[in-house]
Amino acid sequence: MEQIKSLTGIGLDELYVAWEDAFRDYERTWTRAEFGQLLKRRGYVPELSFGAFDDHRLVAFTLNGIGPFKGLKTAYDTGTGTIKEYRGRGLAGKIFAASIPSLRAEGIQQYILEVLQDNAAAVSVYSNIGFKVSREFNYYVQNMAELRLNSKVLLSSYTLRDVDLGKREEMMQMWDFVPSWQNSFESIERALDEFKIIGVFDNDKLIAYGITEPSSGDITQIAVDKAYRRRGIASGILKQLLKYNEHNAFKVINIETTCESMNAFMENNGIPLRGSQFEMIKELA
Repeated sequence: MEQIKSLTGIGLDELYVAWEDAFRDYERTWTRAEFGQLLKRRGYVPELSFGAFDDHRLVAFTLNGIGPFKGLKTAYDTGTGTIKEYRGRGLAGKIFAASIPSLRAEGIQQYILEVLQDNAAAVSVYSNIGFKVSREFNYYVQNMAELRLNSKVLLSSYTLRDVDLGKREEMMQMWDFVPSWQNSFESIERALDEFKIIGVFDNDKLIAYGITEPSSGDITQIAVDKAYRRRGIASGILKQLLKYNEHNAFKVINIETTCESMNAFMENNGIPLRGSQFEMIKELA
């Protein structure tokens, strides 16, 4: 019989072994360093995360990130997995149910997760325990060797330089949608040294910016002032961000499906759509 308990005291190495086993048949893989960076960026809190153990072996888990999201104290499903031979026993549901009293006791007001839209079984499970779809996201992935950016790149009239999140109020004015948990300013701040942030200026006015995590190839945010769009600025930012990329591919994850400007930007630059996700939220308060 599996025992469900908090992940307090469970080290990164043990977590990584369980993570690798649970996602062995998954499309992408993570190095230990990438896994550690993922946990840091997404706000992982072991005391409020839970797992199922069989004779001291971690066989299923939900790793919860904790932090603010849209003004509410939130838990975020950083990763839920079950080792293959333990699937079909309802462990994920049991782990989630076991976590709720602890999350509520900590004042968590909502629980948020993302799930692939074509994972009908998972979507059904989450719906049955009270999660509701809040948004739909597209995600794009491109191998660097296959990159063919739009040739319309016009940054010569502007100044390009590093910026920091002290400019966040100006940045937010450029948004067409609120970034997802893993792309939010709060997530970026948790691992700020791992990110590169560049801005485009018209004299002293910030008119566009982009943020990337070079080690993972994630392009977390790109935004352009509405008055400066359709001038090739976004393509110029993307080209500049990719100069720092240390990965063999880059990813632009969690673009709202309703955001015509960003989805069209991806298509115009030949960056392939790889899939779609639901953002789902369950109120806890």
